[in-house]
Amino acid sequence: MPPDTRNATPAVAAIEERLPGAIEEVSYALGETTLWIAKEQIVPVCRFLKEQGFIRLSGLTAVDRFPAKERFEVVYLLHSVSANLRLRLKCRLGEPFEIDSVTGVWKSANWYEREVFDLFGIVFPGHPDLRRIMMPENWQGHPLRKDYPVHGHKYDYKDE
Repeated sequence: MPPDTRNATPAVAAIEERLPGAIEEVSYALGETTLWIAKEQIVPVCRFLKEQGFIRLSGLTAVDRFPAKERFEVVYLLHSVSANLRLRLKCRLGEPFEIDSVTGVWKSANWYEREVFDLFGIVFPGHPDLRRIMMPENWQGHPLRKDYPVHGHKYDYKDE
């Protein structure tokens, strides 16, 4: 009988052994594992997981939990092609809204991090070219933040 390829429990145990305290919380839902990682540990955890076969970063995004104190969650979607295993990492961010770049682990993080920076305003120290990717360079604000004005900052309505 083949092993359950959706079970990430061995990866969780390996992280806890190698990087104690890096995992703040673990949850399992719909056959997928989510690890809440201390934001200071995101790069070491990602490096370790890449060594463990999670060679593909299939996505990186953010969630705005405004008005929560830890307003943002940065979400990393990892894939082990050889084991057909997926793993979700999440980091909570309070002010300042920044988390170290993982472009040194996966080159594909470059555009994902730029998109999150552009649309949410989260800064990724260590990113090689952190600038807007979707909005014009002179755009004010970050349109996926929950407190962003519905019509944008430059909206002028003239009643005629």
